[in-house]
Amino acid sequence: MNAAGFPILSLITWLPMVGCIVIMSVRGDEETVASNARWTALWTSLIVFVLSLILWFRFDPGEAGFQFNESVAWLPEFGVGYRMGVDGISVLFVLLSTLLTPICILSAWEAIHTRVREFMLAFLILETMMVGMFCALDFVVFYVFFEGVLIPMFLIIGVWGGPRRVYASFKFFLYTLTGSVLMLLALLTMWFVAGTTDIPTLLRTAFPASMQTWLFLAFLASFAVKVPMWPVHTWLPDAHVEAPTAGSVILAGVLLKMGAYGFLRFSVPMLPIASQSFAPIIFGLSVIAVIYTSLVALAQEDMKKLIAYSSVAHMGVVTIGIFTFNVQGIQGAMFQMLSHGVVSGALFLCVGVIYDRMHTREIARYGGLADRMPRYALTFMVFTMASIGLPGTSGFVGEFLVIVGSLQVSFWLALLGGMGMILGAAYMLWLYRRVVFGSITRDDLKSILDMSPREWAVFAPLILLTLWMGIYPSSFTGFFDASVAAMVQHHTAALTSAVKFAQAVH
Repeated sequence: MNAAGFPILSLITWLPMVGCIVIMSVRGDEETVASNARWTALWTSLIVFVLSLILWFRFDPGEAGFQFNESVAWLPEFGVGYRMGVDGISVLFVLLSTLLTPICILSAWEAIHTRVREFMLAFLILETMMVGMFCALDFVVFYVFFEGVLIPMFLIIGVWGGPRRVYASFKFFLYTLTGSVLMLLALLTMWFVAGTTDIPTLLRTAFPASMQTWLFLAFLASFAVKVPMWPVHTWLPDAHVEAPTAGSVILAGVLLKMGAYGFLRFSVPMLPIASQSFAPIIFGLSVIAVIYTSLVALAQEDMKKLIAYSSVAHMGVVTIGIFTFNVQGIQGAMFQMLSHGVVSGALFLCVGVIYDRMHTREIARYGGLADRMPRYALTFMVFTMASIGLPGTSGFVGEFLVIVGSLQVSFWLALLGGMGMILGAAYMLWLYRRVVFGSITRDDLKSILDMSPREWAVFAPLILLTLWMGIYPSSFTGFFDASVAAMVQHHTAALTSAVKFAQAVH
């Protein structure tokens, strides 16, 4: 489905690079360059978001296959091409990426004072890489975008981050790059077997069971770090703490979804036998992530670190849902990823609001903000409740579906996975109580100002989306119902044929 062959996916993907060229061409004094860079980046990202809304409106939710397909020969002798397309699994992540980018740019409007032009360039390049990764229908193109994300994010943390920014940025880069080298080897192996890197063709290719095990482990090395799964999650708290607010928002909102998206796009549909074999290990690691990192979050004194550890716990719920291999579990994982992208990003923005005023993230430095910042307290409360999973907010739907899906696998899996909601309530309410309630005891907090109109503009779409997803979830699940059902059917059929083949051999 692509009206008149219009390449809307390429336009959404590459338009931010046009904004980069405009920003780089601006000359003048530092203040003029900075102002032009901000406005150019904002308008470019808003235009990209409007184009992605057109994509959303024209998408056919009833079709399970890829839509808006584009294909250009690149290396035809190797079966490699520039191929783009979206299905129900990827289309909403494109929207999430294009929504959060202008929000991040607006949130950094006054927070970033040095090298503003370079900061805006990094964000626009990052948007191109994120959108391109979700749209890619060729494994080589996917890999280029998947790895390309690292460069602008490395710079955003390393240049505009906190005191330990260089350490955090190198740790982030090395962790994620190391796992991806193994994925490159898996990519080459699959190309050698199938003779192409076309993703729809690879989805139909039956790889030998013995090979699937090694391919799955190679993918796991890359995607587990990106999610991040326990125990390869240790880069995330450091990266979040040192990153500027806008960097933390895009890291939590989109980059953590890349690993889970990789599981959904490659591991589960392409390697069904290995996925089924390794599911108990994934469940074990996910349950540890949910419980252990929630307990670690309770011990944090830094607001960003607490939210970072909560992200690991929430993504543990996502990996449980993906590997249940049933419709409810995978739908819940998808919904939880989208919800977490909005809610976790908003929580980092909430921290950024008071950090910009007080220049500290220590929980103990605050208290009684409800007296001086009632609008901020209300906004923070909405996202705290959504993070906990309060019915009526986006956080409830995903976790509920994952629990329903995991009940079909094991009662204990559902119980232990559901512990995340209880522990989540403990650490988020503890954070909210210490920051917002009580009496103001510090003199510098007595003059703190409530949210500005610009900050309201940042939070308004996120509040609306959080409530919309919670009250009317089918308007989102409807987009990926057909694709998820087709994936589960394909997985079941592949396992059935594998069992029949094994019986025939014996």
